[in-house]
Amino acid sequence: MASDVASLRVHYSNTPLLESDVDGSGSPMPLFRRWFDEAVRAVLREPNAMTLATATADGKPSARVVLLKGYDVDDGSFVWYSNYDSRKAHELAANPQAALVFWWAELERSVRVEGAVERLDSEASDAYFASRPRGSRIGAWASRQSQPIASRAVLERTAAEWFQRYDQVEQVPRPPYWGGFRLRARRIEFWKGRANRLHDRLSFEREQVQGVASQQWRLTRLQP
Repeated sequence: MASDVASLRVHYSNTPLLESDVDGSGSPMPLFRRWFDEAVRAVLREPNAMTLATATADGKPSARVVLLKGYDVDDGSFVWYSNYDSRKAHELAANPQAALVFWWAELERSVRVEGAVERLDSEASDAYFASRPRGSRIGAWASRQSQPIASRAVLERTAAEWFQRYDQVEQVPRPPYWGGFRLRARRIEFWKGRANRLHDRLSFEREQVQGVASQQWRLTRLQP
């Protein structure tokens, strides 16, 4: 029998998110760091998982889950890695704006991030690629992400050929079509579940100085 979707419901605690939780600098990044560290300490499954939303040049959206692999408290940026021939990479090339969503259900917390995206330089991508498990490095050569494939068997056969090719190679090089992205946040919103759906939402937006984003942030409390 099908589930009664409408009756699915979670009752949140009444633990608050207050303006006093924000760092004295006014930046949202120290609060993000604290929340992220608490998600890691809570031993949540893949606390660095985040939904990445992109759109085509004419505004058709798509979303998927990727893994955060770095963030910078000083400049408010977030880093992940992917295949540059993937759908998301093509959409970011045509429309270099994106949104991220972190969801830590057990902590009743979510963070939304919006901003412009750029590719990392080759040195940064090389350094991260070299830190990956060997199997993941070879797998990056075997997968042409988002491209059609006839069957799982074709993928496994291709992967076996690449594993054989690099069997005696100590350092697996980074594929030229694989690397990193950096989103520089212009808006970050923190959400904390509260009782009776009266949730707390604190939104930070970068101040503009002569049309250029600054390091100063404007804090606004939003209605739930």
